[in-house]
Amino acid sequence: MIIGVCTVELLIYDTNSLKDKRHVIKSIIGRIKSRFNVSISEIGNNDKWQSSVIGFSCVTNETHHANSVISNVLNFIERDNRVEISHHSIEIL
Repeated sequence: MIIGVCTVELLIYDTNSLKDKRHVIKSIIGRIKSRFNVSISEIGNNDKWQSSVIGFSCVTNETHHANSVISNVLNFIERDNRVEISHHSIEIL
């Protein structure tokens, strides 16, 4: 069993409150859940309205597949013009 884990630090544009941030993050998380077979959640910077840390993971039987899923999710996030990835880390267990 191979587990792929990724944490992503995001900068969020055009937010003026935590409510705006929550709307953007929940939208991104919901879209990722519906398109990819990953577990995902906001895991950091809950009180900051211009940044967030999300984490996601996938379980598979091949390292190549785990890397592919993580890359696809990161590309999906990068195409969203509401946020920018400032840092990400990937771990394959």
